[in-house]
Amino acid sequence: MAEEKKKGAVSRRFSAATKFFRDCKAEIKKIVWPTPKATFRNMGVVLVAMIIIGLFIFALDTGFGALLGLIMDTAA
Repeated sequence: MAEEKKKGAVSRRFSAATKFFRDCKAEIKKIVWPTPKATFRNMGVVLVAMIIIGLFIFALDTGFGALLGLIMDTAA
């Protein structure tokens, strides 16, 4: 009797795992991948944004460094 319960539990787990993987496969089929043209366009947008943000941070760093230099020279 205990062996029958054990076999049923294993069978339920196997069927649950099978259903999980079947559902995963169905969800993966629903994915809409971007076209190469859209991918390159998005990459260009990201690169431009990175350059603009990098220049902004560079300007802030330079400005704050110069300001700190003035403050340090005045204190000395």
